[in-house]
Amino acid sequence: MRNLIKASTLLIVMFLAGASTASAQVTVRIGPPPPPRVVYVQPARPAGHVVWVNGYWYPVGHHYRWHNGYWARPPYAGATWVGPRHVGGRYYAGYWNGGHRVVHSRNVRYYRR
Repeated sequence: MRNLIKASTLLIVMFLAGASTASAQVTVRIGPPPPPRVVYVQPARPAGHVVWVNGYWYPVGHHYRWHNGYWARPPYAGATWVGPRHVGGRYYAGYWNGGHRVVHSRNVRYYRR
């Protein structure tokens, strides 16, 4: 009887662990973002060594949020901005690229007026 209780308890624990793992792998697709906003104001360049990054949509939960354009200092000489994109149902964040070096946008200083 004791072995039956242990075996039942073990099966229940394994089932619950499997159920929680399966539910953690649910993917939510929200579809492509809306088209870019057409009207925007590009402020004057605050310094000669910064580049303008156009505004873009980025996913937040089950919808998209607009990020206004901004001036940014490239993380190293020769870096170019590759904007975020939505391809094949997936969102790819923007990043700085310069050959063998890639720096993601969270590591960049933003200039706002």
